[in-house]
Amino acid sequence: MTAPTGLAALTALCPPPAVVPPAPDWSLAEGELGMSLPRDYKELVAAYGPGEFCDFLALYLPGALSEWVDLTGPMPARLRAQLDAGRSADARRTGGLPCATEDLLAVGVTGNGDYLFWDTRPRDDPDRWTVAVTERLGAPWFTYSGSVTAFLVDVLGGRLQIPLFPRDLHDSGPAFTPSRLRGRVPVTAPRTWSQVSTSTVRTWARANGYDVPDRGRVPIAILEAWEAATHSDRPR
Repeated sequence: MTAPTGLAALTALCPPPAVVPPAPDWSLAEGELGMSLPRDYKELVAAYGPGEFCDFLALYLPGALSEWVDLTGPMPARLRAQLDAGRSADARRTGGLPCATEDLLAVGVTGNGDYLFWDTRPRDDPDRWTVAVTERLGAPWFTYSGSVTAFLVDVLGGRLQIPLFPRDLHDSGPAFTPSRLRGRVPVTAPRTWSQVSTSTVRTWARANGYDVPDRGRVPIAILEAWEAATHSDRPR
C-alpha cells in the first residue's frame, strides 16, 4: 500500500503553526510569473505560511518579505542565470542539468545552500511538475518524481534520504518554525532596496552576536534578522 503524500499527511507529520499570514493573491503572483502554479503548493503555503522545515528547508513564497525566498522576486531568474553561467561545455554535452534552465523554477533553499527547483514541464499542467535538488547550483542533481508536498512528506517522514541533506536532519523530529518576519508585501510592490553582498550581512551578523559561517550560504534566520534591522523603511 502506498503511503499518503498529500497535505493531510504532511500536517499530521509536521503540524503547521496556529496562526498563518494571509495567503498570497495567486492571480497576481501567477500573472507576474507568467505561469500557473501547482495546486498542492498553494495549499501548502496557505497551511504553513513562511518559515523553515526542521530549521533547514524554506520554500519560496510570492511576495516574501525576504527577497532570498521571494518566488516573484529577482532570485529565481538570478539562479537560472547562474546555472547557465556555471555550465561547462562538458556539462552541456553530458546533460548535467535535469532539463533546460528555462524549465527550472526555484521553489526552495536549505541552510546548506542546496536549492529545490520545479521542473516546470509541462508548463500548462503545473500539477504534474516534479522536483529537482542541486548542491549550490552544481552537480550532482537529485530528481524526485512528485510534487513539493509529497517531497516534504517523504523527506520529513524519513522515507526518502537526499544524499545532499544532512543525515541528522530527522534527529529532533519533523517541525516547522514560522518566519520571524511578519506580514507580506504585495507581489506588485516595487522592490527598491539595493542588493547587498553576503560579506556585508556576515559582518553585521557578527557585530550583533550571531554565529555565522565563514563560507557557504548565510542562514535564512540571519538574513531575515538583517533585513528586519536594516530595511525597516522598505515598502510594505
